[in-house]
Amino acid sequence: MLLEHTLTEIAIVATAALGCGIALEKFKQPAVLGYILAGVILGPSFFGLIENRESVTALAELGVLMLLFVVGMELSLRHFVKIWPVSIACIALQIVGGLAIAFPLAHFFHWPLNLTLLLAFVFALSSTAVAVKMLDTIGELKTETGRLTIGVLIAQDLAIVPMILIIRGLQPNSSLSISFILIKIIISIGLLAALVWYLSRKERIRLPFLRMVVGHTDLTPLMGLTFCFGAAAMSGLSGLSAAYGAFLAGLVMGNSHERQIMLDRMTPIYSVLLMIFFLSIGLLLDLGFIWHNLGKVLMILLFITLGKTALNISILHLLRRPWTMSFLSGVVLAQLGEFSFLLATVGQDVGIVNVYGNNLIISLTVLSLALSPIWLSTARRLHDLAPKRTISLSHLLTLLYSHELLRLKQLYIKYKERLTRRANIRD
Repeated sequence: MLLEHTLTEIAIVATAALGCGIALEKFKQPAVLGYILAGVILGPSFFGLIENRESVTALAELGVLMLLFVVGMELSLRHFVKIWPVSIACIALQIVGGLAIAFPLAHFFHWPLNLTLLLAFVFALSSTAVAVKMLDTIGELKTETGRLTIGVLIAQDLAIVPMILIIRGLQPNSSLSISFILIKIIISIGLLAALVWYLSRKERIRLPFLRMVVGHTDLTPLMGLTFCFGAAAMSGLSGLSAAYGAFLAGLVMGNSHERQIMLDRMTPIYSVLLMIFFLSIGLLLDLGFIWHNLGKVLMILLFITLGKTALNISILHLLRRPWTMSFLSGVVLAQLGEFSFLLATVGQDVGIVNVYGNNLIISLTVLSLALSPIWLSTARRLHDLAPKRTISLSHLLTLLYSHELLRLKQLYIKYKERLTRRANIRD
């Protein structure tokens, strides 16, 4: 009876996720938003059909490792090395900007310093899945703007490792010293930099154990999973991060001769685990929490969205990119990212984030992802209307939002005329 109930839940989850994913894709939106929607519908906020969230969460954590593994596999090191100064400088300034966004909010809402730092990291990250879908939809994925945006997203993915190490070091009553935490961060960044340098200089490497299984349909994806989770386990046991190990494994696998075969064979498994990851986000979303804190959540969301968009545009233009490219890339990077949930989970594990803070991060991230269609409309309009030559920011804004500005001007004129008529009636 228990098995039958479990199989029924799996069938309902798969059907709901597929249906919502297809529906969102029909409207040219990322399927991941449909998976989140399915989680919300099936979770306690609506029908409550999924009761065992722990098992879903465990699979979702595997989905995070697979996400990083595939990101590492798909990373073109030679292209990244060409733009790494801009990408690294951008994420560094985004973290500083995240602090500039988080500290005023922390002062207003009386958040502790540890939570403020974690939220600054959350604000700095964007969604790779949503951003890539937006670039693909507007035809900018293979352009210079697309390459720049992907480079920034990769730098953000690389930054997640030191972020996790810093958050773990903020654990209250931790016996770890600051110097020890810094040593771990330096080691992890140094190892990553050395691996990127080594792999970018060589032709594709040969991994002997991969050659033994690539001819076997069943063994090839199993080898990929073993490589991913084995490296994650070793990294976790060494005191770094399981996510770090999965990413390094993806880098190595992605620069082997068997890269394309592994990607083709592992894509179905990756798609399922990624669906479960985003579905779990929807399951964790508490609509009651949003309703009871609606004003606060919307105010923070507006502050983050506008602040992050302006910050991204300013940073990219500061790094000598033209306004058109900076504006388009900044809009595409405006949402909060899926790794916000990973940071929130780590923060909850070490005692920095309580249930309220976890609900707040989940609510802000889901709502931010839900706003991506609005930013996609702006990005599409920018792609269609904005000239490719260098123009001023004021000219660009006028070009993009001339219709809205004209409408606002007409409303203002009508409002003034109404006030004038009322004044004449009183006289």
